[in-house]
Amino acid sequence: MTQKNALHDQAQAMLIQQHQLDQTNAHLDQMLGALDRMGQDQRSNDELLDSLLAQAQNVVDGQQLAISIGVQEEMHLERELLMSPADYPTTLQPLELLDIIEIDLDADWPDCLVQLDSYAARQGMERAPDPFRSLMTDSQRISLEKRILADLTLKSAACDQYDYMIAGTCGLIGGLVDVFFVGMPGKSALGKWADEQTDNAVRGFARLNGWKGGKDGSNKVASAIGFLEKKFKINYDQATSHDTGGAVQNMSMKNHHVKSLGHSPDLLGLFFSILDQFTSTAHFVDKGKLISVSTQTFELSGGNLVAKVFAGFMNWLGHLFSDMAGSSGGRGKVDAGRGSGIPIPFYSLLQFMNVGSFGQHRQTFATVAVKVFEAGYDMRHGLAMAIPVMITELLTRTMWVVKQRFFHHQQWRDCVPTPNNPELRRMLLVGHGTLCLVDGTDAALRSGGNIVAFMARSNLIAWVRLGTLALKDLKASYAGGSLDIEAVDTYLEAEYMRLLTA
Repeated sequence: MTQKNALHDQAQAMLIQQHQLDQTNAHLDQMLGALDRMGQDQRSNDELLDSLLAQAQNVVDGQQLAISIGVQEEMHLERELLMSPADYPTTLQPLELLDIIEIDLDADWPDCLVQLDSYAARQGMERAPDPFRSLMTDSQRISLEKRILADLTLKSAACDQYDYMIAGTCGLIGGLVDVFFVGMPGKSALGKWADEQTDNAVRGFARLNGWKGGKDGSNKVASAIGFLEKKFKINYDQATSHDTGGAVQNMSMKNHHVKSLGHSPDLLGLFFSILDQFTSTAHFVDKGKLISVSTQTFELSGGNLVAKVFAGFMNWLGHLFSDMAGSSGGRGKVDAGRGSGIPIPFYSLLQFMNVGSFGQHRQTFATVAVKVFEAGYDMRHGLAMAIPVMITELLTRTMWVVKQRFFHHQQWRDCVPTPNNPELRRMLLVGHGTLCLVDGTDAALRSGGNIVAFMARSNLIAWVRLGTLALKDLKASYAGGSLDIEAVDTYLEAEYMRLLTA
């Protein structure tokens, strides 16, 4: 049963329950009406009886009669009055019994649906083509239609000149931060800051797993990395082509993290890490091809499948922390550099694009991507690249809020920078487009035509963000007036959480 059919069955059940409620209310109305009529008849009979008694009293008083009734006669009279003659016509109209749905306590949902359909057949109810529409009142339906038109449909942007000026300025600020504070991997202020934060994260994770700290005078980062390497051993950490029996060519200490899919810090890496640990294999990418290499038998700890999967996940996570700041051998040297970290999430997929012919040696794009990683374009540099992107994003959103509040005089509740606002979406596109323009121009001028240097200076995070915004704006331009599924999902999720916390 699909989710749509399940929801329709639930809505149809609600319609049947609504019908039962309406029938019950109608039955109660009939009962109240009958009680009112009985009360009116009772009051009419009381008035008639009072009138007859008054007339009888007047007759008695006029004739000056004295009636004496003994105890026996009084009791006999009461019995005669209280007895109801069998030939008295009845005025009661019996009410019909309500049709009910009998459901056992141990019945499941399909059994309930059968009983509900049986009730609907007895009552002559046909299945509604759109039960949700039938459940709403006219006012609720009108309110929902207004909400959909206002907030849940794709609309084209109607930005003015100030919106474009603000967005361009925010993107220019982000671009200047990228040019002067990011630049090449490991050679900028933000790059060094990102390296330090990564070192701190590695040491913190090692402490959580029992590391007591390095010896006095030793390199504490190298000590933490060495501790994690011993604690979270995996079977897919081959570092050279020789380790793979020549199956993977041109693999070295500088690039084996990007070639090994299990070292990718994303869902792709998690999948191949668990797969490799369960099957004692290692998967690599070389020249656009996926290569599987058999390894020594690897046994995961745990008494059942769930425990083994969790152990595999922890091995993957711990090994990523051991590699994200370089190896213990490389970082332990006195003149050690940054070392080879792990790739930016999903960066390893670029190796499947084994097309084109670039540079002096006419290398494919996949080979160029590996060369760029070897130049230090790893996740630490990705953290540095994300900072100008965040600056552009936050500045644009903040300035949009300020303009809505103080220029358009909107209420604060209407100044929330929701993602489905068309003007804000267009401003973000312009802002990140400006950032990418500055970044691309700087990379082109400083690379001197070297494709590796050009890519190493380019902000991949900014270009990915620009691409997502461009696709969203293009979709809104060509599908204006249609339902925004993302906005609907966000709204339904918020309503669901509100109901859970109510």
